[in-house]
Amino acid sequence: MYIQQLYTGCLSEAAYYIESQGEAAIIDPLRDIDSYIRLAAERKAVIRYIFETHFHADFVSGHLDLAKATKAPIIFGPGTETNFAIHKASDGESFPLGDIRIEVLHTPGHTLESSCYLVKDADGKPYAVFTGDTLFVGDVGRPDLSSGNLSKEQLAGLLYDSLQSKILSLPDDTLVYPAHGAGSSCGKNLGPDTFSKIGIEREQNYALRAASKEDFVKAVTNNLDAPPHYFPINARINKEGYESLDEVLEAGMKELDPDAFKELIREDAVLLDTRNQDVFLQGFVPGSINIGLDGRFAEWAGSLISFDKPIVLITEAGLEKESVIRLARVGFDKMRGFLEGGFEKWKASGEPIDLIIDVEADELAMDLPFDDNLVVVDVRRETEFADGHVREAVNIPLQDLKDPGSMANFEDHQNIYLYCGGGYRSVIAASLIKRQGIHNIRNVSGGWARIKEQPGIDIEHPVSAN
Repeated sequence: MYIQQLYTGCLSEAAYYIESQGEAAIIDPLRDIDSYIRLAAERKAVIRYIFETHFHADFVSGHLDLAKATKAPIIFGPGTETNFAIHKASDGESFPLGDIRIEVLHTPGHTLESSCYLVKDADGKPYAVFTGDTLFVGDVGRPDLSSGNLSKEQLAGLLYDSLQSKILSLPDDTLVYPAHGAGSSCGKNLGPDTFSKIGIEREQNYALRAASKEDFVKAVTNNLDAPPHYFPINARINKEGYESLDEVLEAGMKELDPDAFKELIREDAVLLDTRNQDVFLQGFVPGSINIGLDGRFAEWAGSLISFDKPIVLITEAGLEKESVIRLARVGFDKMRGFLEGGFEKWKASGEPIDLIIDVEADELAMDLPFDDNLVVVDVRRETEFADGHVREAVNIPLQDLKDPGSMANFEDHQNIYLYCGGGYRSVIAASLIKRQGIHNIRNVSGGWARIKEQPGIDIEHPVSAN
């Protein structure tokens, strides 16, 4: 038996390759399927099955393209309804793979169709369970992304029953391979490791240590951040189907000269600049939204950019295809090409440019006492803000800046200083605010990490309970 986890850091997503005696199965593939096909070819194996744990909300699965390329069936658990051909497995159904077997465990709770896949070795002993978003390392799947009409409390109750009856009954040494790791919005606070064992989770996972079903429901439903805006869109795409990634790439990889580029912008295309934020600050095409490839690019693109409008790209040279693929992973399929020669050619040709002033935390400290028009905007999540922030800072989480109405209280005479945790999100925020015609803004380099260490800045910390 051979198992390989294929982990994609910017989405905190884990797909899996399982192989036995020249036969392979893929669990929860991403939309770009080349890595799975290449791995099977290198190992001289044939892909026999494509298993999906549920309708993913945070990325578009590669099930359709992979099935077309391999002729392998797409397998979902009980209760699944799709607009394309699948094998709808029954609870407990077992699939042979070489000398091992993969058994379906229907585990509703995160969603109604959620299922885990238990791998049993040649002797029939449980070896590993692929838990999708049902069980994570240190956490469980959030129960507020229902594919039905149940409340989050009702789904949490189903999740408790699923875990107790199907997962915690497995031997302690059974490996746990979840669909996500730390940073994913599919749970509340996933641990840093990307795999575990049943015994470890039984002892250390806060949700599994709940004394009762009532306590479990309360623990997993309290303090849930709002899910990213694109989650329902991706879940629908995974259920209804999508066009081939090859077709998306063909459109997205067109070179656009400045005239064609400007024409698309006039037609209300979204201008997305995927360069590093520090490079973007120094100069960009006016109206650009900056979401750098070096951060949680796809997640922020899905949260902030319209799926209904065409997208044109400015990238670092050689990163055009990566930009298109990573957008396609979260369901974007209207990319119309990229600026030929990138920003440097645009600038050299005499076209207009814009920039964002970048300041250090010590400059913020010097300006705060003397500038009555200064407004500090913290674009971190509410929970981050609550843990400490610049006194009198306004908290507008980055995801809320998708709505221009969130900027309604900004005024032209104000000097706006933006910060986040380390600098990535605040530059995205600055580009969004600039796009709305508000230009008197400064980005605080290094964000909260530097601000909290800077003398002269009044910090407000949470009040400790006695």
